[in-house]
Amino acid sequence: MTTEPNTTISEEEQYELELAEQARVNSGDWDSVAPGKAANFGKSFKRLIGLLKPHAVAFTFVSMLGAAGVVLAVIAPKVLGEATNVLFAGVIGSQLPAGTTTAEAVEQLRAAGQDDLANIVQTAGVVPGEGVDFVKLSQILILVLMLYVFSAFLTWVQGYVVNVIMVRTMWRLREDVEAKLNRLPLSHFDKVQRGELISRVTNDIDNITQAMQQSLSGAITAVLTVVGVLIMMFSISWQLALVALVSLPLMGVIFGVIGPKSQKAFGIQWRKVGRLNARVEESFSGHALVKVFGREQDAHEKFKAENEELYQASFKAQFLSGIIMPGMMFIGNLTYVGIAVLGGLMVASGQLRLGDVQAFIQYSQQFTQPLSELGGMAAVVQSGTASAERVFELLDADEQEPDAADAPKPTDGDGTIEFDHVSFSYNPEHPLIRDLSFRVEPGQTVAIVGPTGAGKTTLVNLIMRFYELDSGRILLNGQDVAELSRRDLRAKTGMVLQDPWLFAGTIRENIRYGRESATDDEILEAARATYVDRFVHSLPDGYDTKLDEEASNVSAGEKQLITIARAFVAQPSVLILDEATSSVDTRTELLLQHAMAALREGRTSFVIAHRLSTIRDADLILVMEHGDIVEQGSHDELIAREGAYWRLYNSQFEQAAADLDAEAAALAGGASEQGPNPLEERVEAAAEALEPEL
Repeated sequence: MTTEPNTTISEEEQYELELAEQARVNSGDWDSVAPGKAANFGKSFKRLIGLLKPHAVAFTFVSMLGAAGVVLAVIAPKVLGEATNVLFAGVIGSQLPAGTTTAEAVEQLRAAGQDDLANIVQTAGVVPGEGVDFVKLSQILILVLMLYVFSAFLTWVQGYVVNVIMVRTMWRLREDVEAKLNRLPLSHFDKVQRGELISRVTNDIDNITQAMQQSLSGAITAVLTVVGVLIMMFSISWQLALVALVSLPLMGVIFGVIGPKSQKAFGIQWRKVGRLNARVEESFSGHALVKVFGREQDAHEKFKAENEELYQASFKAQFLSGIIMPGMMFIGNLTYVGIAVLGGLMVASGQLRLGDVQAFIQYSQQFTQPLSELGGMAAVVQSGTASAERVFELLDADEQEPDAADAPKPTDGDGTIEFDHVSFSYNPEHPLIRDLSFRVEPGQTVAIVGPTGAGKTTLVNLIMRFYELDSGRILLNGQDVAELSRRDLRAKTGMVLQDPWLFAGTIRENIRYGRESATDDEILEAARATYVDRFVHSLPDGYDTKLDEEASNVSAGEKQLITIARAFVAQPSVLILDEATSSVDTRTELLLQHAMAALREGRTSFVIAHRLSTIRDADLILVMEHGDIVEQGSHDELIAREGAYWRLYNSQFEQAAADLDAEAAALAGGASEQGPNPLEERVEAAAEALEPEL
């Protein structure tokens, strides 16, 4: 259940309400989470970092590399300051008379009223009459160069290892999400739009990857740099260090005020991305229907409206996050000015050497720069954490109950199905199936009829354990299906849905999907029996013809025939056909029914269909209304009773019966002219007779 936006609350409040509601649903405790507390940045970020736990050793190694690189980078300005001192002392010394001592030169300068210069000469290590010591200067510069080269190399290695860790971590996260999707019950997908789910699996995980890659390596270096630079600044001048530290509370205010708003804005942005993806997926999946009803403009307007909402949400998120780094840089520049002014005064008073002030100014930049980078990373981290919350919601969703480790293996029975006082409802407040009991004997074909919403498809879904029963039992060959593993149970059943599903691959691969061990001969046999073989030879590469993602290079009826062949090649004990012939024409269906009669031999079959041919040929017809079986029996028996089935027959099937009877008579006449043939030969003969029309 999703809280819909309304005009009385803001987007931020709406976002918090949705996250809180989702958390309550996932936890099963509707009173444990208060609205507005689910969007917990700290908790979500901590869990996100927890994904790196398997790489703790590598991460320790990375931290050591980062620490070593930072130490070298932090020492370099101090050493470079010594080069400045050598230059400065040489320049001043060359202007003083040779042969005098430093003390004498200082005394002479003070006598001349040049106290500031005297203070500088006294503290700068000036030797009167001596110029720049270029040998010492070159040694210092070579040392600085080596420090920067090794620091850059260690930083590169650190970044490389971090990227490896992140790629592997995100690979594992995708594996976890894929495994989670396979453990979710079918009811979960009934409540979630496919586009929204795809957005979480793709866009959100990609965003997490980018956020972690961009921020993690830089964050380690930035934090270590701040600590190292602080140590060096205090070693030079505690007064200047205190000036630099004034920026910290100001930066903290920026983080504390703008950060939470930015994180909420990113959460809204990614929620809008999910909705837009759902809209696009819906529009393109039903593109033909949109065109049929001339609703292109309507679809465009809806897309335009949601795209505008995404634009507004993205603009707000980026605007808020974009304020952080400029604000940090502004504070850093103020700090820089303060240090430059105070440092100049301290040099003039002889409290510091010029090289020390130069080093301190470099340190001040090194101090504010990583803090500014952390501000920029905050926006990326907030966006990634907002995406992580959405992924974690998926990972925390309630799973279907796992199969018992000691689940018994299904027995090799004859396909007996028994419903024993079965009750089921999608919503406890609206019961659907109540106290349903019936038995299907081995090899019987059971047709299930009834109005829309009567529970026909639900009935067969319960056999497959797509949903769990509220009460009662379903027995397969005397075994409770709830005690069997889902994999073993479904291996005993074959199912063909009303909407055919084919994946990108060859026709042969799509048929073999029903049973991986099926041989080419078995595939060909199933294809011939289901009339697939008739149209495959008209395709460019026959059975090796590749189908695209939508299987648009075959017709809707041909898709359905391939799915039926796929079910038959599985050789199931129980066959379920949910409107399986709805996409084929009347004559093709009749031929298919003849083939299915042979293929159903020895199998229990459930058929949900509205076409009279399937219903009339069934051994047992179950008539459902409001989840209950109100009638059961053969076609003739139910017609004689003039009850619910008789009313359905008169309202829906009377004309279809006349058409099909005429069709069957025509085909039967054609078959009788050729003499008594086996079933397969009769189907082939009928196919040849109908080939010009089909």
